[in-house]
Amino acid sequence: MNLAVAVPWISFTSLSLIATLSLLSPSYAQVNNLPSNNQAQPIDPNNPNNLRPVAQNTTLLSIENGQRLLKEAEDAVSGQKYDVAAKKLQEARQVFNQLSNFYQDLNASFSGIDNRVSESQRQKARDTAQLRDEATYRLALVHRAQNQSELAVPLLIQIIKSQNPTRELGKKAYQQLYELGFVDAPYPRQGGSSSSQK
Repeated sequence: MNLAVAVPWISFTSLSLIATLSLLSPSYAQVNNLPSNNQAQPIDPNNPNNLRPVAQNTTLLSIENGQRLLKEAEDAVSGQKYDVAAKKLQEARQVFNQLSNFYQDLNASFSGIDNRVSESQRQKARDTAQLRDEATYRLALVHRAQNQSELAVPLLIQIIKSQNPTRELGKKAYQQLYELGFVDAPYPRQGGSSSSQK
């Protein structure tokens, strides 16, 4: 069975963007009879005085959304719906990867300007990268369950590159490569040092 797991980021967010833009239209308040006082009103993106934060748990680009996708993937795996699980895990990877990249950009922007902000963004970049790698590992396992080692191997190598072979997730990814027969040297070595010896 040929599984298409590539889900371009733009297609993943386009429906949400259209829905959000429709909510921001000038007629929205009139149609829905929203009050003119300080109660809930549509956000005007062109108003520089609008300082309301984004509700992180309700947006597509949030850790909460990525974790929701992971849970949906877990449920799909329990029901042996591997194609659904693969799609959800691919989407989760993209969410966490986007978040990690954005936090890295903010970290670089604030470096040398405000160390407190810079460090906060660096930690968030690290945390979301870890979540991305965990989603990637789960996706590789789903591909293994579908006998699609050609899709699993590149993901496992990405994890090792990101995590380092000495970290737990890196070791688990390498073990998968070993079990698949892609590599023939076990790591870590049983009863010996992992450093190279001549």
